[in-house]
Amino acid sequence: MPSGSRLSRRWQQVQRLPGRTPLRTKLITAVLALVAIALSIISIVGISLLRGHLLNQIDSQLESPDGWHGYVQHYLFHPSLTLSFGGLLWVAYLPSGASQAQLIVAPVTAQPGSSEQIPPPAIPTSAAWLAAHDGVPVTVPGESGRRKWRVVVYRQSFFAPGQGTTSGTVLVAYDVTSIYQTVDALALIDLIVSGIVLVALAVVGIAIVRTSLRPLTDIELTAGAIAEGDLSRRVPDRDPRTEVGRLGRSLNAMLTQIEAAFHARERSEAAARRSEEKMRQFVADASHELRTPLTAIRGYAEYYRQRGGATGNGARHAAASTESGLAADDRLSEPDVDRIMERVEQESTRLGVLVEDMLLLARLDQQRPIERRPVDLLTLTADAVQDARMIAPRRKIELTVGRGAAFLVLGDEARLRQVITNLMSNALTHTPDGTPIDVRILAHGPDGRLLVPSVTVEVDDHGPGLSKEQAERAFERFYRADQARGRKTGGAGLGLAIVAALVEAHGGAVGVDTAPGSGATFWITLPLAAEAASPRSGQE
Repeated sequence: MPSGSRLSRRWQQVQRLPGRTPLRTKLITAVLALVAIALSIISIVGISLLRGHLLNQIDSQLESPDGWHGYVQHYLFHPSLTLSFGGLLWVAYLPSGASQAQLIVAPVTAQPGSSEQIPPPAIPTSAAWLAAHDGVPVTVPGESGRRKWRVVVYRQSFFAPGQGTTSGTVLVAYDVTSIYQTVDALALIDLIVSGIVLVALAVVGIAIVRTSLRPLTDIELTAGAIAEGDLSRRVPDRDPRTEVGRLGRSLNAMLTQIEAAFHARERSEAAARRSEEKMRQFVADASHELRTPLTAIRGYAEYYRQRGGATGNGARHAAASTESGLAADDRLSEPDVDRIMERVEQESTRLGVLVEDMLLLARLDQQRPIERRPVDLLTLTADAVQDARMIAPRRKIELTVGRGAAFLVLGDEARLRQVITNLMSNALTHTPDGTPIDVRILAHGPDGRLLVPSVTVEVDDHGPGLSKEQAERAFERFYRADQARGRKTGGAGLGLAIVAALVEAHGGAVGVDTAPGSGATFWITLPLAAEAASPRSGQE
């Protein structure tokens, strides 16, 4: 049983071997094996044909019994006759029933003038062997050395007048050592040449296969780099007329789509995280901002309740004051009540404005459709400038109108008025008193902000400016650049966020150009309406 398990494991290992073998090794091995098989077949066929051709020439001479009949008969009936055919021929006669052949023609020396005798062929004289090779040429070795003999055996009867008839087997052999030496030499040459060809083919094949598989290596390296996180890697371009070139192009197209999908997913995840963080921050900031006016309202209400109300409010207030242990002089006077109610009204108003702002942002986040009507942005800007001049008469507030088409945009007039009002309020609130403000309204063709004709409103203050971090966060909700400024004067940090949301809802862009100590220029850009086609001239 253990032996069978080992055999089974080894067989499984052998079966898995092709799967573990590299492709280049498989290709080179297959090419070398096919070439080796082809060379072997060519060598075997060529050597066999050559040997057959050479031996057929000898066999045609040996397979003619009539050619040897006279020599054998002369030998049998005229023993004194001497026969000589050189050193390559051997002829013998084996009488019927005899076990020893009678030599008729013996081979002589291998080289003229040499004393070396050629050993005769080692021919079996058994009846079975003779019967099996009757008339069939066969090659047998010599009795010694490495000589080869081509032997033909045939039975024949001989008759001589006065001597009767005799029969036996004639053995004729021809020395074919040179033929086999030639064949062996050719086989050795074929073997050497085949080895050289295989070695050269292996070297060339390795170079060609390595060069041919280099694109696959590049693909492997590219895949490894992508797996490590480098999604920008691509397969080197190859000739698209080749299979590898088409494969590389397809892979690059696929990798581009994968990279785009991956980045889209990253952006989506980042946006989701930012949205979640913004939502959490929004809830936290909204709770904080709402808590302040609510706390104030509750405090004043509790203060009013504890002080027993105003004088002259009837027995109920007197009873409440008596129960609370307050003297008549400690109760609230009418001016106190008026002041408390005024503060409650202020905080309620502030709370209502904050709730309205948050509700507006929530509706914009839901991408609810807004009203689309032609609105003259110049009129809204002029109104906002005039209002600011009334609020801050000591400030120098200038309005500059650029040349171009009529400043008509499609949108909600009330919301666009709120946008410009918020920009003006931001400039008035966050700059020292007396700081001048420049307002510009300009018409543009397609530019880097919008790729369509547009109108830009710029509010340029000459205040302290913003840092880079403050400028980046200026349009965030509940963000205030000056954290030390009170909420009453500094707002809740929703004004610019509303500006950004409304402008985006109208298909525009918003931004700020600033530097510390150089003031800040807040701008909005909105697409011009189709009606804004008539040119304007002059500059106010």
